[in-house]
This record gives sequence, structure tokens and C-alpha cells, in this order.
Amino acid sequence: MTIVFVLVTILLLVVLIAWAKLNTLLAFLISSIVGAILLGIPIDKIPASIEKGVGSLLGSLALIVVLGAMFGKLVAESGAAQKIANVLMKTFGTKYIQWAFMLTGFIVGIPLFYNVGFVLLVPLIFSIASQYKLPAVYIGVPLLAALSVTHGFLPPHPSPSALVPMFGASMGKTLMLGLIVAIPSMILAGPLFAKTLRKIPSSPLDTFTKEVMPENKLPGTFNSFLTPLLPVLLIAGSLLIPHLSSGNEHLKSILVFLANPIIVMLIGVIYATFSLGILQNISIKTIMTFYADAIKDISIIIMIVAGAGILKQVFMDSGVNNDIASMLIGLKMNPLLLGRLIAMLIRVAVGSATVAGLTAAGIVAPLVAATGVNPNLMVLAIGAGSLMLSHVNDSGFWMFKEYFNLSLKDTIRSWTVMESIVGLTGISIILLLNILMTN
Repeated sequence: MTIVFVLVTILLLVVLIAWAKLNTLLAFLISSIVGAILLGIPIDKIPASIEKGVGSLLGSLALIVVLGAMFGKLVAESGAAQKIANVLMKTFGTKYIQWAFMLTGFIVGIPLFYNVGFVLLVPLIFSIASQYKLPAVYIGVPLLAALSVTHGFLPPHPSPSALVPMFGASMGKTLMLGLIVAIPSMILAGPLFAKTLRKIPSSPLDTFTKEVMPENKLPGTFNSFLTPLLPVLLIAGSLLIPHLSSGNEHLKSILVFLANPIIVMLIGVIYATFSLGILQNISIKTIMTFYADAIKDISIIIMIVAGAGILKQVFMDSGVNNDIASMLIGLKMNPLLLGRLIAMLIRVAVGSATVAGLTAAGIVAPLVAATGVNPNLMVLAIGAGSLMLSHVNDSGFWMFKEYFNLSLKDTIRSWTVMESIVGLTGISIILLLNILMTN
């Protein structure tokens, strides 16, 4: 019966979000409490599970998410994102404009959360499309594919950042493997797939255009590229700690401190405040306004993470996640495929990639220890599943449709297919990496 109760809990979550249109946090709270009662957790112990679930997940993630949002907001508002696009446009020319936009989305998308990146970068697409008389969907999908892969596969984005400690993975290794997975995925789903979309009619609404900054007001090229990539360089550098410390424990402790994701993002924000803020003659008051707006932008993401933490804790406290793990192990399916499958099913039902990733992680976490699967690859496999089959219950689906002013049919054959190509390519590469790393 415990499996039935889990399914009832997840079904209730889906109904509350997709049908009743309830706030995601409220839906998680209600379904988690109902699930806790069904799964036999004493009613007086449920509040403790709720508090522990929120704290265990947000404790390691909240500051990363907030600092990342502040960092990304300044990258966009300072004109660094526009500068990157301009430089790449001049480098690639109109013939390879899709590749220019893909690289823009990838570089800027690393510090920007998906919805924020979408709103801030899509106006660049419309501006270039108008200037060069090009189809907006044709040049826009590569940028959005790049944003999607950073969202699903790369720290410091919420879902991969939350899954790393849950599975006992390494932030640095997950990032490096994530880059290996992300690059082919965005190429296939971006420039290559978008070539089939050239004839899709799109008339972007004037409401969604943003005034382009004059060239003389933009940051320098080196500054514009270095600043958004700084967190990636620092996280990747954590892999070198054993070699750099050379047995010196004091030096090692300093390097470990500097490689902590929270410290990395803090360094990034401080550096950006000077490099893209003060040195660009933006007042500290204006910079702080950007930061305050950024926190408002991602508050819903923090609440989704908190809600997913509650549901995860209910499953753990009831012991049902171990029962599910035992059952799944009995299926004799590759654990990475199982993680991806569960995340995909939740994504299709709920719509949110973040909800799908975090909820699936709570279910399959025992599989990591029980099967010995590579925890870094499990983070990425769940990310691949969470990106699959975006449709009418996903806010990203509707943002794309309305911003680009598309029909429902054209949205499905462009957006939904693009997201699914990312997920399918991602899991294929992850399985190949798993074979290479276990041989």
C-alpha cells in the first residue's frame, strides 16, 4: 500500500498545481501533509518533518540561488550580455548568427536563472531579427536551447545545485561532466534543429522589446566575458585543489573555503559589483536596486525548492523512499534511466523542471547508495528527464508562445521539440559517459 500512497501524494500535488492552479508552495505543503498522514508518520511529528525538509534543502542552496540571481541580473542590466552578443555577432556574421546566439545564451545563462535569462535576453533576439530581417524563432531557439542546458545540467542553477549534496556528488565534477553533456545537447537542439524552423511565422509583440544600449555605454569585451564566466572558472578550479595544496593542510583549507559554492558566488557578486557596476559609472544605489529586483524575481524558485524539500523529507521519514528504491532495483533497469524516467513523468505532470528534478531526487536518492551509480551522473540524468516534453502546463511554454506571438501548433513543434531534444541528447551522452567511466 505504501507505493499507492506515494502515487496518491504525487497525484494530489499534480492536481493542486495543474488543475486547481494553487500556489506551488501551498500545493507542496498540502500534498506533503496528506502524504505524511497516509504513510503513517505520527501527526505530532509532521511539523518537524516540514521544518527539517525546508532547512535541509534551503540551508545549502538559498544563498547560492540568491547570490546567483543578483550576479546574473547585473550581468544583464550592465549591458555585458548585449556586449557578448555584439562581439559574437561581429565574429560569426549573419551566416552563423545562430551559433552566436547559442554562445550568448550559454555564457550569460550560466549565472542567469532560466526565467530571468529568458526575459532579459529575448529582446536581443527581436532586435537582431528586426535589424537583419531574420525569422525570430530561427535565431531565438539556439539561445533558448543554451539557456535550457545551463538550467538543467550546470551548477549554480537551483536543481543541479540542490541535487549535488543530496546525492553526495561533487560540485566541480558535476560541472565538468555537465559541460560535456550540455555542449552537444545545445548544438543539436539549437543551431541544427533551428534550421528546420526558418519558415515558422513570428511577429514578436512590441511590448516585449527592450531598448538596446548604445555601444559606447557597454562594458569592455574582456570584462563582459570574464565576469559571467568567473564562477564557472572558480568551481572548475576546485578540481585542482589536491594538486595545488601539495599536502599543505593550511593551504588546502583555504582553497576548500574559496571553492565552496556560496563563497564562489559571493566572490562573483563582489567582483561584478565593481567590474560591471561601479567601474561602469553605475551608482551603488542603482546596483542595490538591481539586486533587490533579482531577489524578487527568484523568490518563487526558492519556495519551490522549499516545498520539494518538505516532500522529500516526508518520504525519508516514512521510510517509503527505501521501499521505492528496493522496488526499482528489482526492475533491473539502469539507475540513471530510472532517475531520468521519474523526473520526466513528474515534469510532464507538473510542468516545472525544478519541481520535477527535486521531487524525483527525493524518490531515487537511496538508489545512489544502493547501486553505487556515479552520483554526479545521477544529478545530470535527473536534469535530462526534467527538461523533457515541456507542454501547456509549463510557464516556459507560454512565455515562448506569447513573446514570439506563435500559434499553439508552432509552439509545440519548436519549443516542445527543442526541450525534448535537449533531454534525449543529454541522457544519451550521460549513458555513454557512464560506460566510459565504469570500464
